[in-house]
Amino acid sequence: GSPEEQPLQEGGSPLGDPQAVPGAGAEPPRAREADFYCVKWISWKGERTPVITQSENGPCPLLAIINILLLQWKASGVKLPPQKEVVTAEELMAHLGNCILATQPRDTSEGLQLNFQQNINDTMTVLPKLSTGLDVNVRFTGVSDFEYTPECIVFDLLNIPLYHGWLVDPQSPEQVQAVGKLSYNQLVEKIITCKQASDSSLVSEGLVAEQFLESTASQLTFHGLCELTARAREGELGVFFRNNHFSTMIKHKGHLYLLVTDQGFLQEEGVVWESLHSVDGDSCFCDTDFHLSHALGKDGATAAPPEHRLQQRQVDRDFMVALSLQQGQDPHSVLSDLELARQLQHEEYQQHHPHPHPHPPPQPLPAQAGGRPAGERRQRPKADLDCALL
Repeated sequence: GSPEEQPLQEGGSPLGDPQAVPGAGAEPPRAREADFYCVKWISWKGERTPVITQSENGPCPLLAIINILLLQWKASGVKLPPQKEVVTAEELMAHLGNCILATQPRDTSEGLQLNFQQNINDTMTVLPKLSTGLDVNVRFTGVSDFEYTPECIVFDLLNIPLYHGWLVDPQSPEQVQAVGKLSYNQLVEKIITCKQASDSSLVSEGLVAEQFLESTASQLTFHGLCELTARAREGELGVFFRNNHFSTMIKHKGHLYLLVTDQGFLQEEGVVWESLHSVDGDSCFCDTDFHLSHALGKDGATAAPPEHRLQQRQVDRDFMVALSLQQGQDPHSVLSDLELARQLQHEEYQQHHPHPHPHPPPQPLPAQAGGRPAGERRQRPKADLDCALL
């Protein structure tokens, strides 16, 4: 929920002092102030595709799941009428229910058929909670590790992966020892017990565990982000859980992005995805093609003049190189300086010389490894060469 609200632990009852450690689970179910959502239409893989937006803060796994089904409508069959602008929670629930009922077990044996039918019945019981909040309890050992609850059946039946990035760093043996394979709830209980223990070693272990929760209050660690990037498959759509919120996540060209569902961006066609490349909240908005969005508004990047589009491509490539450097990759595996410079200069040459020219444009010299793209060096004023350091 909002920052000023202190979320309760799973089950709706606080464990110990709620101010001592940050909450990990979703808020308990609460009454909805509004049961309708605005629809944002985007161009996705050549098709006009709806995205359901959210007008208020708070956990809403229903939107995260339904948006995945809408983005992969060719496989799920979930579609909305072309002129749809507003959709109710009941309509979304009906679409989701139909999609669940249409699923079939992979194994047709009698025992598994009965188990599958039981899962369907359990899922239908859980569905009403999707629009208010789910009880999830993370484990700090893996990005897909959660304590199993009935709510998880929804993700299993729809074959939608559920991820988080709150992992303990294996290079910190004290924290590994203190946290172990415990879930969030179990770790909070351990901290309370250790604080009351007479054994100094247990007290120390409890303090280490508490320090881990406090230092990772953002519920995303650098190790968790690296594991999340490695675990998610290219082009895979999944649900990312963090800070009581469920987001639609995709991996595109080795990088992670979250679907922007804030209703404040309803009219911003150039704002569709938000990059997930940092644990401190530093992110960038991108359009449906994962190009950085700079000018917000109806005009967007598509109406920009040619020189602005050229700068847009340059910034996009700088962004990808920066992401690769941050994740320890070789930036030249994304786009080499020489290749970038040649492409940029060729585009600029074509703009100023639209007709065939007997002489080809000059080829730039390769840039030094680790330096800025060579395409930018051509724009450096000549007067800089005559400057003297004082």
